[in-house]
Amino acid sequence: MQVTEQAAEGLKRGFSVVVPAADIAAARDKRLAAVAKEVRIPGFRPGKVPASVVKQRFGQSVLGEVLDEQVQSATRNVIEERGLRPALQPKVELVKFAEGEDLEFTIELEQLPEIPMPDFSAIELEKPVTKVSDDEVTKAIEGIAARNRAMEDVTEERAATQGDVVVTDFEGRLVDESAEGGLAEPFQGGTGTDMPVEIGGAGFIPGFAEGLEGIKVGETRDVKVTFPAEYGAAELAGKDAVFKLTAKKLQKPVSATVDDDFAKKLGLADVAELKTRITESLQGEYDQLSRLNVKRKLLDALSAQASFEVPQGMVDAEFAQIWQRIEADQKAGRLDDEDKGKDEETLKSEYRAIAERRIRLGLLLSEIGRTNNIQVTNEELTNAMRQEAMRYPGQERQVIEFFQKNPQSIENLRAPLFEEKVVDFMLELAKVTEKEVPAGELSAEPAEAAA
Repeated sequence: MQVTEQAAEGLKRGFSVVVPAADIAAARDKRLAAVAKEVRIPGFRPGKVPASVVKQRFGQSVLGEVLDEQVQSATRNVIEERGLRPALQPKVELVKFAEGEDLEFTIELEQLPEIPMPDFSAIELEKPVTKVSDDEVTKAIEGIAARNRAMEDVTEERAATQGDVVVTDFEGRLVDESAEGGLAEPFQGGTGTDMPVEIGGAGFIPGFAEGLEGIKVGETRDVKVTFPAEYGAAELAGKDAVFKLTAKKLQKPVSATVDDDFAKKLGLADVAELKTRITESLQGEYDQLSRLNVKRKLLDALSAQASFEVPQGMVDAEFAQIWQRIEADQKAGRLDDEDKGKDEETLKSEYRAIAERRIRLGLLLSEIGRTNNIQVTNEELTNAMRQEAMRYPGQERQVIEFFQKNPQSIENLRAPLFEEKVVDFMLELAKVTEKEVPAGELSAEPAEAAA
């Protein structure tokens, strides 16, 4: 086999490969001889089929297999002998081949760059931290009590106000100037009795609940509304209607009393445990935001230091995924406000820079992990699978089986676990100073995805 290396350009490497016709013929004949021992052809005893017959019947298919093996073997040898680390699958193109002649083909690839290790001890980061206050715990408990409130009948005579619930009978008619009184007959689903309506509550036609504010028990009033254009019932969408509403009962919300009995209804031992659970939950949220903040700063610091060349094939693939999402968001009207008004050329330039940053950081984190023997254990992967399965109650077994049958899905779990372990490793070596800040100053912006 003759290998000629073409001129290298950055991370790109190219090779011309020639496999002698004699090598191909020898490999083909060896394969045909093996076929002759196994094949069964009427009129011939097993293992006694003439070579000419075997070649006539199986020559082309065997030749195709041999050529494929020669290309794969040659490509593998070129890479291994030169110690190359391809970033992506090498591109192989056939140059020339005819039976009885040499096989000529080319190999093109981009190799992974040499990545210098950062000096982690020189990285200085400020990590914002927040401690849960007693006031926050109290407000959280009050919120839980409000969500578990009971409704109590209002006995005194007064008008309904925000937060009250009016139990009402109603009858709805579409506005129709040609009908007697300007209203059509009650529409389907437009009448009902004893319906509770919270003043200011959500889930009603705009103006419906608000129209009951100030009503008293026994009072009847007309409330005019306009159905939203996107209303589910097409025959009502965008049309004006009048509801005749009669208030039959008025109720007011009464927050639950926070005591040990209340805590027990929530499945806890007492109020002390309720406070502990709330504190732990809030602190967990703050700690997560704190980590996201310092992780983003760490990745920004690494990105500023990293200037090594990245394989453009990897950038192209990453950008293609990003741009596919951008195009989908454009069609669905979900484009970020900061991207609206930008022309396509500007957007592509900005998102290609993001793609290059992601690839560079991903390669850097991967090399840091490889150099320092950072690995995701089977136990960690198993725990991640279980956590993912718990998101689908009743389907846990199916989820686990899906992971077991789809190796790529396992890698999708492994990648973020690996990234977090590498980040932990770097944060241990960097100079991290904690600064206590109010909860409102904790940035919730996610760290730039690296892998």
